[in-house]
Amino acid sequence: MAPTRSPHPWNTGFAWDPLDRAPTTLCVGQAEQFRTDGYTVVRGVFSSDELAELVEACDEGVALVADLLAQLGGRLGVAGLDSQVIAPHLVVRSDVARRACTHPVLVGACRDLMGDDVRLYWEQAVHKVPHGAEPVLWHQDNGYTFVEPQDYLTCWISLTEATSDNGCVWVVPGAQQDGTLVHDDTPIGFECWGDFDAAVEVPTAPGDVVVFSSLSPHATRINTTDDVRKAYIVQYCHADAAARFPGPAGEPGEPVPQDDPNRQFVVLSDGLPVPIPPLR
Repeated sequence: MAPTRSPHPWNTGFAWDPLDRAPTTLCVGQAEQFRTDGYTVVRGVFSSDELAELVEACDEGVALVADLLAQLGGRLGVAGLDSQVIAPHLVVRSDVARRACTHPVLVGACRDLMGDDVRLYWEQAVHKVPHGAEPVLWHQDNGYTFVEPQDYLTCWISLTEATSDNGCVWVVPGAQQDGTLVHDDTPIGFECWGDFDAAVEVPTAPGDVVVFSSLSPHATRINTTDDVRKAYIVQYCHADAAARFPGPAGEPGEPVPQDDPNRQFVVLSDGLPVPIPPLR
């Protein structure tokens, strides 16, 4: 049985109060859709040349993780050789990934929707394998690690076509207003409340980006096709964001700043893009 639509025990006093400013990168309709529904889509962000080098970088990372999963029996939580292979932290070894994460459209969307001081929080390649065995369950990104402020931004970059058949994103519009929901830890990943009847399917073409709140419940179905569905997912938090982890009794631990300079570098400071830091 899936979790009920109830708040995470650490989610007290949350109010959805999205930034209301004239957008400079998104159009007015996209910014308004995000404020209302918690998501929007930006079409054709990445060129074919940019996509080709990003696909190559993601393929390399996924191949390394696939080897590791094979040694572990094929599955580790939400990742599995029979479902989707997930390769995090490409920016620690790839200039291509670093350029993608500082793409002017993504950074501009951060300014439009989050504010003037933003850093990279997390990024990962996700390859959904052909004829997969398991979906990605309904979850919020802030349900995996409780970050404060709770409302950060996810940019889901479509590296290949994403369709109903191969596992495009589904989002529940408006549910981000509840803040972080309670999640159950299942053998195939965390799961929160979600409802496909209330959700919107978001098919995308290569180079499109689905931009959604860390508080938007979303899911992807299994890939029923013969081809791999590829995506690169980039998340941005507020520059002063901190994560909390459970203490011995389940209480929130002390805040842990999300400022690892190797992979959580600043992308926007005082409203201006920050140059890409060199690989260390």
